[in-house]
Amino acid sequence: MSSTEIQNSGEEPCFRLEHLPGKSPHLAGKASPQVNSRWDAPQVTANGLHDIEDRILRITGYYGYNPGYSSHRREEGSESHAETPVSETSGDATAYQTCANTVLKVLGGLLVVLCVSSSWVGTTQVVQLTFKSFSCPFFITWFSTNWNILSFPLYYSGHMATTREKQTPIQKFRECSRLFGEDGMSLMVFLKRTAPFSILWTLTNYLYLLALRKLTATDVSALYCCHKAFVFLLSWIVLKDRFMGVRIVAAIMAITGIVMMAYADGFHGDSFMGVALAVGSASTSALYKVLFKMFLGSANLGEAAHFFSTMGFFNLIFISCVPLILYFTRVEHWGSLSSLPWGYLCGVAGLWLVFNILVNVGVVLTYPILISIGTLLSVPGNAAIDVLKHEVIFSVVRLAATCIICLGFLLLLLPEEWDTVTLRFLTTLADKKTEEHGEELTESSVHTRSRSRANGAVSIPMA
Repeated sequence: MSSTEIQNSGEEPCFRLEHLPGKSPHLAGKASPQVNSRWDAPQVTANGLHDIEDRILRITGYYGYNPGYSSHRREEGSESHAETPVSETSGDATAYQTCANTVLKVLGGLLVVLCVSSSWVGTTQVVQLTFKSFSCPFFITWFSTNWNILSFPLYYSGHMATTREKQTPIQKFRECSRLFGEDGMSLMVFLKRTAPFSILWTLTNYLYLLALRKLTATDVSALYCCHKAFVFLLSWIVLKDRFMGVRIVAAIMAITGIVMMAYADGFHGDSFMGVALAVGSASTSALYKVLFKMFLGSANLGEAAHFFSTMGFFNLIFISCVPLILYFTRVEHWGSLSSLPWGYLCGVAGLWLVFNILVNVGVVLTYPILISIGTLLSVPGNAAIDVLKHEVIFSVVRLAATCIICLGFLLLLLPEEWDTVTLRFLTTLADKKTEEHGEELTESSVHTRSRSRANGAVSIPMA
């Protein structure tokens, strides 16, 4: 038996074991070993059961034997199991919740990727179908851009459905107008901020549609992916972004793919003109994005919806004269309004609007890199439709150029700290392999000692 003394001096309780004379379980004349654990020694029962267990383990030569180890471990295990802290349980619940949120975000991101890719592929294919009966690319661009007016009403409808704190449309419009400055929206700000972006937006889409009249949907979508490389080059030159060697390599690969695409059918004819138009569309798109980052910065979902609706109003008010000029000059003559393919036109405009909404919503709800991957997946999607439906045969040079451009696009998606993260991961992996190798050596030595003891060998521990 032992008596335990607790010292309450503001620190953790200190347990001290004192053996009574004549009741020590150890041999006389030897000092009692001090065990630096929460419980200093096992509690010995009156009939000496633990002493019997210790003697049996000592006689049988149990490897790793420590007096009182088995009974002590059973009691300690039961005590530690009973005294599980509440903080560990709450930490496990928090970790589980974080893991579940990450999984849901990734699954939602994959769904958004499929929707983004499908909407962009659908837009490209429906445009080509429209050209069979209505070859007026600027009118299609103007008509589709007008649908951007619906961006803010759709956002406000979602806001009313998902938010408890209701705001009137005017209040929400003024709140989102802070994108243009603290003074909000005015006529001068409307013209100054919206005009350049609306013109670049129209040029991007118009050049893209012109390229679709010269090239296949696969070639145009692949060449349009070069806008990522142009964004990096302009950001590096204009915005003084961080220099990254891997992105320079990606930009060189994109330019190489462009040259190979132009060389596929020779530097002449419709193919070369189509490549030039597609590269021009990618360039204006890159300029649009860099200027947006320079003058407007980052925008949340409401501000982006407000901006798209503003561009739609500008397009309807100030650019409507251009289709009329093209109509009267016979550059784009579409006949009567009743003869227009309104089904295809509404399909193109609707898919384009869905694509723009998904891009902006996806950046807020999931990882932005997944949206870029969705744009890249439009290349194999268009290729599958061109091969199966239009029976297009791609040359080796075009396939190689497409693969080089797509690979460069993937390199541009690498984060800025990718090299540091990669080195840290490789270091952690090497340390883990070293630990596993050490554990294997320890297990092999244990098995070797066990076999030697079974064969009658005696292991003498070193002091």
